[in-house]
Amino acid sequence: MIPSSAPIVGTVRPPGSKSITNRALVCAALAKGTSRLTGVLDSQDTRVMAEGLRALGIGLESDWAGERITVHGCDGRIPASAATLDCAASGTTMRFLSAICGLGHGRYHLDGTPRMRQRPIGDLLAALRGLGIDATAESPGDCPPVVIRSAGLAGGATVVHGSTSSQFASGLAMAGPCMPQGLEITFAGTLVSTPYLEMTRRVMTAFGADCHATGPRHWRIAAGGYTGGDYRIEPDASAASYFLAAAALTGGRVTVAGLSRDSLQGDVDFCTALERMGCTVGWDDSGVTVAGRAARGIDIDMNAISDTVPTLAVVALFAGSPTTIRNVAHIRDKETDRIGDLARELVRLGARVHETHDGLTIDPVALHGAELSTYDDHRMAMSLALVGLRIDNVVIRDPACVGKTFPGYWATLATLAGLDTAGWPPAFRPPA
Repeated sequence: MIPSSAPIVGTVRPPGSKSITNRALVCAALAKGTSRLTGVLDSQDTRVMAEGLRALGIGLESDWAGERITVHGCDGRIPASAATLDCAASGTTMRFLSAICGLGHGRYHLDGTPRMRQRPIGDLLAALRGLGIDATAESPGDCPPVVIRSAGLAGGATVVHGSTSSQFASGLAMAGPCMPQGLEITFAGTLVSTPYLEMTRRVMTAFGADCHATGPRHWRIAAGGYTGGDYRIEPDASAASYFLAAAALTGGRVTVAGLSRDSLQGDVDFCTALERMGCTVGWDDSGVTVAGRAARGIDIDMNAISDTVPTLAVVALFAGSPTTIRNVAHIRDKETDRIGDLARELVRLGARVHETHDGLTIDPVALHGAELSTYDDHRMAMSLALVGLRIDNVVIRDPACVGKTFPGYWATLATLAGLDTAGWPPAFRPPA
């Protein structure tokens, strides 16, 4: 990349939220009647989810270019009695559909990439077994492939541990309204990424489910299923973090259209982190604007906004004092180890980084260009690329991995930042 020669100023609207898209697809698939989803994200993860639902017998009509999907719901009854589901690298697909397959009557096999076979899913399978499902993992450490043998889910009460991923509880919760007895979930252990649980609950209720948090560690979900309808998906707050960070890195002013303070996505709180670092943040009816440079480091617990850890780490490289990121041990089990591998790539740039079991401290020092690995992790690629806005000769290996959640990232970044893309591969240049 070639560094930006001036503060970045502009407005951008990221594509639809991956997390909301995949939750809406599941709820619409389980609903009675037809749902029309708009603003859907076209990405590897969302396409994998759609294909997984089709393999279970759900009728979907997708217009990816138009950001629309029509879903013909199954009214809580999985049509397929057997299915093999390729979840690729999509954690939401693996976790959500493992739970949803429990509603079926038959045998279901779920598998994914080599990295997916290293991502533990045992806590979800244990909760399913507690509800009477024969659920097993075929790789060491309770990792996929997953085999679900089910005669249906009656419901009742279950306990799920949430120290690895909130998606375990989300998957169970979304199946809950389709269980004849409903479902009561008790969350055990240390919960991570809790805003995603509230996102799940709000998407469920938008499709007519009766889901109540009766305590900080307890949900009660009534039987009664879902009702299909029209549902609009808001822009992706995690994707927005890269463009807001571009303003913070260059002392510019960037507006992300379509995001609001009451977003379903907890990652809008990334703006608060930038504000603590010295930026100005403004909200209005059109979206959120970040202006000014992130001039100082902070000490921050990022458990609730852990997908933005790599983005903040890059901003911290150029702050005026050290930044410590804490309480994110669970991101070691993401698409890659987002603590250890992130620290390794920052060090390639000349950074001074102290890695801990649950985070890292970044001490700003003089940096230099480097060729950076992305570990087939979309968030590593998108965040590390931002270093190139300030430092020359930054090369991102495997840039196409951003297609997992944001295929248009490179073109969007180039347009916003006014970058010279003459040397970029054609697939990553903005349209003429």
